[in-house]
Amino acid sequence: MIKNKNYLILAIIFFFISIALNFPFPHESPIGQERSSAFGFTLTTMNGVSYIGVSGLVLFFISLFFLVRSLKIYHKRMVLIAIVLVVLLPLELVNAYQKTFATGIYAVEYERGESFYRFEMKDDTTLYAVCHLPLENHSNQTVQFNIEFYEKYLFEDDHPILSLMNEGGPYEVTLHGKERQMVRIETEIDLSKLGRDSLSAEGWGINLMIVDGEKVRKL
Repeated sequence: MIKNKNYLILAIIFFFISIALNFPFPHESPIGQERSSAFGFTLTTMNGVSYIGVSGLVLFFISLFFLVRSLKIYHKRMVLIAIVLVVLLPLELVNAYQKTFATGIYAVEYERGESFYRFEMKDDTTLYAVCHLPLENHSNQTVQFNIEFYEKYLFEDDHPILSLMNEGGPYEVTLHGKERQMVRIETEIDLSKLGRDSLSAEGWGINLMIVDGEKVRKL
Protein backbone atom coordinates (compact mmCIF):
# COMPACT_ATOMS: atom_id res chain seq x y z
CA MET A 1 0.00 0.00 0.00
CA ILE A 2 2.83 2.42 0.87
CA LYS A 3 5.02 3.26 -2.13
CA ASN A 4 7.31 5.89 -0.58
CA LYS A 5 7.78 6.18 3.20
CA ASN A 6 9.64 9.49 2.94
CA TYR A 7 6.71 11.08 1.11
CA LEU A 8 4.33 9.71 3.75
CA ILE A 9 6.45 11.24 6.53
CA LEU A 10 6.46 14.59 4.70
CA ALA A 11 2.69 14.37 4.27
CA ILE A 12 2.21 13.83 8.02
CA ILE A 13 4.61 16.70 8.90
CA PHE A 14 2.92 19.20 6.57
CA PHE A 15 -0.51 18.04 7.74
CA PHE A 16 0.21 18.77 11.41
CA ILE A 17 1.98 22.06 10.64
CA SER A 18 -1.12 23.19 8.74
CA ILE A 19 -3.30 22.33 11.73
CA ALA A 20 -0.94 24.12 14.15
CA LEU A 21 -1.18 27.32 12.08
CA ASN A 22 -4.97 27.33 12.34
CA PHE A 23 -5.50 25.84 15.81
CA PRO A 24 -8.72 27.29 17.31
CA PHE A 25 -7.44 27.84 20.85
CA PRO A 26 -7.39 29.69 23.20
CA HIS A 27 -9.59 31.94 21.06
CA GLU A 28 -12.45 30.94 18.78
CA SER A 29 -10.23 31.80 15.81
CA PRO A 30 -6.44 31.95 16.13
CA ILE A 31 -5.95 34.93 13.81
CA GLY A 32 -8.85 37.32 14.16
CA GLN A 33 -12.47 37.68 13.19
CA GLU A 34 -13.14 35.23 10.40
CA ARG A 35 -15.01 36.27 7.25
CA SER A 36 -14.32 33.39 4.87
CA SER A 37 -12.76 29.97 5.27
CA ALA A 38 -12.07 26.68 3.49
CA PHE A 39 -11.63 23.27 5.15
CA GLY A 40 -11.56 25.10 8.50
CA PHE A 41 -8.73 27.44 7.44
CA THR A 42 -9.48 31.15 7.83
CA LEU A 43 -8.77 32.87 4.50
CA THR A 44 -9.98 36.42 5.15
CA THR A 45 -10.77 38.43 8.26
CA MET A 46 -12.18 41.89 8.93
CA ASN A 47 -8.62 43.17 8.38
CA GLY A 48 -8.17 41.53 4.98
CA VAL A 49 -6.37 38.41 3.78
CA SER A 50 -5.25 36.03 6.52
CA TYR A 51 -1.76 35.03 5.41
CA ILE A 52 -1.46 32.51 8.26
CA GLY A 53 -4.73 30.85 7.24
CA VAL A 54 -3.79 30.84 3.55
CA SER A 55 -0.38 29.39 4.41
CA GLY A 56 -2.06 26.67 6.44
CA LEU A 57 -4.33 25.80 3.51
CA VAL A 58 -1.38 25.68 1.11
CA LEU A 59 0.54 23.40 3.45
CA PHE A 60 -2.51 21.17 3.73
CA PHE A 61 -2.65 20.80 -0.07
CA ILE A 62 1.07 20.06 -0.09
CA SER A 63 0.46 17.32 2.48
CA LEU A 64 -2.24 15.86 0.21
CA PHE A 65 0.21 15.89 -2.71
CA PHE A 66 2.81 13.92 -0.76
CA LEU A 67 0.11 11.62 0.64
CA VAL A 68 -1.07 10.66 -2.85
CA ARG A 69 2.50 10.20 -4.09
CA SER A 70 3.33 7.98 -1.10
CA LEU A 71 0.54 5.46 -1.73
CA LYS A 72 0.06 2.72 -4.28
CA ILE A 73 -3.72 2.49 -3.86
CA TYR A 74 -6.67 4.09 -2.03
CA HIS A 75 -5.68 7.62 -3.09
CA LYS A 76 -9.19 9.09 -3.11
CA ARG A 77 -10.16 7.34 0.12
CA MET A 78 -7.12 8.63 2.02
CA VAL A 79 -7.56 12.18 0.68
CA LEU A 80 -11.16 12.15 1.89
CA ILE A 81 -10.04 10.91 5.32
CA ALA A 82 -7.41 13.68 5.48
CA ILE A 83 -10.04 16.34 4.67
CA VAL A 84 -12.35 15.01 7.39
CA LEU A 85 -9.46 14.96 9.89
CA VAL A 86 -8.31 18.51 9.13
CA VAL A 87 -11.83 19.77 9.80
CA LEU A 88 -12.64 17.71 12.90
CA LEU A 89 -9.28 16.95 14.55
CA PRO A 90 -8.49 20.50 15.84
CA LEU A 91 -11.82 20.70 17.68
CA GLU A 92 -11.37 17.21 19.12
CA LEU A 93 -7.86 18.10 20.31
CA VAL A 94 -9.17 21.25 22.00
CA ASN A 95 -11.94 19.24 23.64
CA ALA A 96 -9.48 16.61 24.86
CA TYR A 97 -7.09 19.25 26.23
CA GLN A 98 -9.83 21.08 28.12
CA LYS A 99 -11.04 17.87 29.74
CA THR A 100 -7.60 16.70 30.84
CA PHE A 101 -4.82 19.27 31.30
CA ALA A 102 -6.44 22.73 31.05
CA THR A 103 -6.82 24.93 34.13
CA GLY A 104 -8.38 28.31 34.89
CA ILE A 105 -10.24 30.01 32.06
CA TYR A 106 -8.59 27.65 29.57
CA ALA A 107 -10.77 24.85 30.95
CA VAL A 108 -13.96 26.81 30.27
CA GLU A 109 -16.07 25.77 27.30
CA TYR A 110 -18.61 28.15 25.77
CA GLU A 111 -21.41 26.77 23.58
CA ARG A 112 -22.03 29.82 21.42
CA GLY A 113 -24.85 28.24 19.43
CA GLU A 114 -27.00 27.88 22.56
CA SER A 115 -26.49 31.48 23.76
CA PHE A 116 -29.36 33.95 23.50
CA TYR A 117 -29.89 37.68 24.01
CA ARG A 118 -32.88 40.02 24.16
CA PHE A 119 -32.92 43.83 24.26
CA GLU A 120 -36.08 45.85 24.82
CA MET A 121 -36.95 49.34 26.01
CA LYS A 122 -38.12 49.65 29.60
CA ASP A 123 -39.07 53.30 29.08
CA ASP A 124 -38.12 56.10 26.68
CA THR A 125 -34.43 56.08 27.59
CA THR A 126 -33.75 52.88 29.55
CA LEU A 127 -32.76 49.71 27.74
CA TYR A 128 -33.31 46.38 29.47
CA ALA A 129 -30.87 43.71 28.25
CA VAL A 130 -30.58 40.05 29.17
CA CYS A 131 -28.17 37.37 27.93
CA HIS A 132 -28.12 33.62 28.51
CA LEU A 133 -24.65 32.08 28.21
CA PRO A 134 -24.01 28.30 28.44
CA LEU A 135 -20.64 27.78 30.12
CA GLU A 136 -18.93 24.67 31.45
CA ASN A 137 -15.83 24.28 33.62
CA HIS A 138 -14.04 21.07 32.70
CA SER A 139 -11.45 21.31 35.48
CA ASN A 140 -11.82 20.16 39.07
CA GLN A 141 -11.08 23.60 40.50
CA THR A 142 -13.31 26.65 40.86
CA VAL A 143 -12.79 29.29 38.17
CA GLN A 144 -13.62 33.00 38.46
CA PHE A 145 -13.56 35.43 35.55
CA ASN A 146 -15.22 38.50 34.09
CA ILE A 147 -17.30 38.54 30.92
CA GLU A 148 -17.10 41.25 28.27
CA PHE A 149 -18.99 41.53 24.99
CA TYR A 150 -17.85 42.51 21.51
CA GLU A 151 -19.19 42.87 17.97
CA LYS A 152 -17.85 40.26 15.58
CA TYR A 153 -18.92 42.03 12.39
CA LEU A 154 -19.50 45.79 12.50
CA PHE A 155 -19.77 47.63 9.21
CA GLU A 156 -19.57 51.37 8.60
CA ASP A 157 -23.28 52.11 9.01
CA ASP A 158 -23.87 49.64 11.86
CA HIS A 159 -24.34 50.57 15.49
CA PRO A 160 -22.93 48.46 18.34
CA ILE A 161 -25.55 46.30 20.05
CA LEU A 162 -23.91 43.50 22.03
CA SER A 163 -21.08 45.73 23.25
CA LEU A 164 -23.70 47.95 24.93
CA MET A 165 -23.78 45.24 27.59
CA ASN A 166 -20.35 46.41 28.72
CA GLU A 167 -21.95 49.61 30.04
CA GLY A 168 -23.44 47.54 32.86
CA GLY A 169 -20.29 45.56 33.60
CA PRO A 170 -18.09 44.14 34.85
CA TYR A 171 -19.93 40.81 35.10
CA GLU A 172 -18.18 38.32 37.36
CA VAL A 173 -18.87 34.62 36.92
CA THR A 174 -17.89 31.75 39.19
CA LEU A 175 -17.94 28.15 37.99
CA HIS A 176 -17.19 25.37 40.44
CA GLY A 177 -15.29 22.26 39.42
CA LYS A 178 -17.03 20.28 36.65
CA GLU A 179 -19.95 22.71 36.79
CA ARG A 180 -22.11 23.46 33.76
CA GLN A 181 -24.25 26.55 34.07
CA MET A 182 -26.57 28.65 31.93
CA VAL A 183 -25.29 32.03 33.10
CA ARG A 184 -27.94 34.75 33.04
CA ILE A 185 -26.70 38.33 32.76
CA GLU A 186 -29.13 41.22 32.84
CA THR A 187 -28.67 44.95 33.09
CA GLU A 188 -30.32 48.30 32.44
CA ILE A 189 -28.58 50.88 30.25
CA ASP A 190 -29.34 54.62 30.03
CA LEU A 191 -29.21 55.22 26.28
CA SER A 192 -29.54 59.01 26.69
CA LYS A 193 -26.00 59.10 28.11
CA LEU A 194 -24.73 57.28 25.03
CA GLY A 195 -26.59 59.40 22.47
CA ARG A 196 -28.51 56.37 21.24
CA ASP A 197 -32.15 56.14 20.23
CA SER A 198 -34.47 53.41 21.45
CA LEU A 199 -33.79 49.94 20.11
CA SER A 200 -34.92 46.35 20.42
CA ALA A 201 -33.19 43.20 19.28
CA GLU A 202 -32.85 39.52 19.98
CA GLY A 203 -30.79 36.70 18.61
CA TRP A 204 -28.38 33.82 19.14
CA GLY A 205 -24.63 33.37 18.97
CA ILE A 206 -23.25 35.96 21.41
CA ASN A 207 -19.64 37.12 21.00
CA LEU A 208 -17.89 37.34 24.34
CA MET A 209 -14.50 37.47 26.03
CA ILE A 210 -13.68 35.82 29.33
CA VAL A 211 -11.03 37.70 31.28
CA ASP A 212 -8.97 36.71 34.32
CA GLY A 213 -6.36 39.38 35.01
CA GLU A 214 -4.08 39.46 31.98
CA LYS A 215 -5.49 36.21 30.61
CA VAL A 216 -8.10 36.73 27.87
CA ARG A 217 -10.01 34.33 25.66
CA LYS A 218 -12.10 35.65 22.76
CA LEU A 219 -14.99 33.26 22.09
